[in-house]
Amino acid sequence: MTSETSQITRRQTLQLAAAALASVTGVALQAQTYPARAVKIVVPFGPGGPADLYARFIAQALQETLGQTFVVENKPGGGAVIGADAVAKSAPDGHTLLLMSNTLTINETLMPGKPYSLSKDFMGVAPVNYSDLVLVTKPGLAARNVAELVQLAKAKPGTLSYASSGPGTPYHLAGELFKMMAGVDAVHVPYKNSGAARTDIIGGQVDFMFDALPGMVANIQAGKVKALATTGQVRSTIMPDLPTVRESGVPDYEAVIWNGVMAPKGTPAAVVAKLNAEIRRLIAKPETEKSWLSQGIVPMNMDVEQFDRYVSADIAKWARVVNGAGIKL
Repeated sequence: MTSETSQITRRQTLQLAAAALASVTGVALQAQTYPARAVKIVVPFGPGGPADLYARFIAQALQETLGQTFVVENKPGGGAVIGADAVAKSAPDGHTLLLMSNTLTINETLMPGKPYSLSKDFMGVAPVNYSDLVLVTKPGLAARNVAELVQLAKAKPGTLSYASSGPGTPYHLAGELFKMMAGVDAVHVPYKNSGAARTDIIGGQVDFMFDALPGMVANIQAGKVKALATTGQVRSTIMPDLPTVRESGVPDYEAVIWNGVMAPKGTPAAVVAKLNAEIRRLIAKPETEKSWLSQGIVPMNMDVEQFDRYVSADIAKWARVVNGAGIKL
């Protein structure tokens, strides 16, 4: 090797090292200076619901720890599409985030024509929590447990009815998943919201439904409906005596409502990692865990890669249900 060639090689090595150092320094600087201005958390649902409440809880905590304003903006409509699309089209700098639920993972298959894709236009930041659903029947239904409900449905195919808060909602898909896994046929009766569905199951107009456990506990305790099982992998903290559906003869059944935070694709990895760490620290606090578990809400603690895998698996799970049941909006 000539002296001139050696000098060129050394020069190239130094340039590469300088570029690598600049890259590392830039990443560190992004994390240190974020957030540079107010951060907006978009909720694609109306105010007052669970997603809205969790968004405001997270916004307040991040504002205190990161020293910058975090504001919540509700953008409901289009089955959560309007709000999600607004975030997908925002600058990928960490200053616009999405508080989402698994309504959006269901929408990936249910709404193929929507203007964005979770996998192509978003990246996961962190999950927040999940809550079980509960399978309840009208008081007079001749089924004391899940096995008897399955037996009754098989004896009278297509005659039992189940309520939901609307087509394509997690409550509807929980019913369709149950039908597929238990091998039963039942008629779906959609309502405009959960409150209307609850009113009719209490009144005996429909036979059973899957509903959010925190919202149904009072009716169960008052004897207005009959609870058969919860829908998580393990028993609920607020109704530990009630078995899960999978314990009751439908192995591997799981249908929960979960919430998480996502950012537009291209948001700097250092910013996403910083947000992930702060959200995980928040939900791991003993006071947060105690408060949520007392309401039947379970904190979810994952790093960015784990959450990305979880979202992908959830999309695939509900795609099988939507396609298998032929659900159309």
